[in-house]
Amino acid sequence: MFSTLEQQVSRILPVGLTGRVTRIVGLTVAVSGFPAPVGAVCRVCRDHGEPVEAEVVGFHHDETLLVPFGELSGVRRGDRVELRYSLPRIQVGEKLLGRVLNGKGRFIDGLDRPVLPHRVPLHPDPISALDRPRIDEPLGTGLNAIDGLLTCGLGQRLGIFAGSGVGKSTLLGQMARSSTADVNVVVLVGERGREVREFLERDLGPEGLAKSVVIVATGNEPAVLRLRAAFYGTAVAEYFRDTGRNVLLMMDSVTRLALAQREIGLSAGEPPATRGYPPSVFALLPRLLERSGRTNTGSITGFYTVLVEADDTNEPISDTVRGILDGHIVLSRKLAEQAHWPAIDVLASISRSMYDIVTPEHRSAAEGIRRMLATYQQSEDLVTIGAYQAGTNPQLDLAIKLRDPILGYLRQTRDESMTYAQSVDKLMKLSLLQSAQIRTPTIPAPQTPQPVRPQAVATNESIQPTDDIPPVMQ
Repeated sequence: MFSTLEQQVSRILPVGLTGRVTRIVGLTVAVSGFPAPVGAVCRVCRDHGEPVEAEVVGFHHDETLLVPFGELSGVRRGDRVELRYSLPRIQVGEKLLGRVLNGKGRFIDGLDRPVLPHRVPLHPDPISALDRPRIDEPLGTGLNAIDGLLTCGLGQRLGIFAGSGVGKSTLLGQMARSSTADVNVVVLVGERGREVREFLERDLGPEGLAKSVVIVATGNEPAVLRLRAAFYGTAVAEYFRDTGRNVLLMMDSVTRLALAQREIGLSAGEPPATRGYPPSVFALLPRLLERSGRTNTGSITGFYTVLVEADDTNEPISDTVRGILDGHIVLSRKLAEQAHWPAIDVLASISRSMYDIVTPEHRSAAEGIRRMLATYQQSEDLVTIGAYQAGTNPQLDLAIKLRDPILGYLRQTRDESMTYAQSVDKLMKLSLLQSAQIRTPTIPAPQTPQPVRPQAVATNESIQPTDDIPPVMQ
């Protein structure tokens, strides 16, 4: 314990470190004579108005580059810059539950500030890979499509890939209300200001908020606050995990987080690499996403939404995140347009840890339902236009018969919640129905009788013309 404290003290710089503003370029402030480390928080003093807080993001020659937390109006050359702290730490405690904070860690719900007795680092050291136990226990989300066919385990990390307006926020709110996790940590990065209150009151509700901590950084706030909100929420989740609880961390969205880092990187002089994203974006994503997971004390189960551009799940951010996480859930705009809620495309989704945490019976039933969905999807056009004749393909006949029961299992209203045991039980009943249909022979459709045409009888006698037949016919 003392060696750890000694290391932390050695990293702390004296608070009396100061510098002077030399220039402002875009979103960055250049300060001379200020050797503060990257990540340190400082204060830019103005002659008129309150000081502006900023964070160190890089260096250029003899200058230190800062990105402010607020507006730079009133800042001029020569203004004093003071170091606040070089090792960012945040205050945490049990009284965070049920509260709403911003990226700075300040409460924005209008209630009194509680006493938070503990402090944890904003950027802790990563956990060793060998200190992570295997995922072997399921987490109930309250949704049949996930619990039955895309089972998530305690400590797993899943991505929710969807375009705009397909139901990501509603899905997160339902999971926050219905999951079996002990604590929810919801991080809203780059959200519209109007949608924050809607999410709290409509999607999350009083029941979900009671066991949740919500961190908000709207799209009109500076990029450094949007980025800080993601790390703040992850640090809060780690605190509750270290107390021995199972935490459900939901972040919406990783795409807006990447856009914030791109804004900071380009302002600091980083060259763009892939579609305008600098290399720091692709270095940031695994550093943040790897912080969730299971430890010997507790677990953090992460659900990270990815806002895909033009519904293209292969764009750079989506492709990178999919390679880091332990599975992905794809929301289909086609299903959303058909009022299919939740709009989860089961065939395009996968949970890489599912087969390690479910029973063989559960696995077999899930595979059977997926086969039925795939069979129907391959011939959906023929069935829709009526070009398919029953009895031609027994597998497709079975998929057509089970189409309505399968869709009834996958569909849920926004207020309908199922326990994990109920979802599995309904899946097993659906599997039994499938087995019963397989044992029942398929009766071919009745054929329309064709009229019997008289056939000519072949004889050795030649046909002789008669007087009754006209000469032309003869």
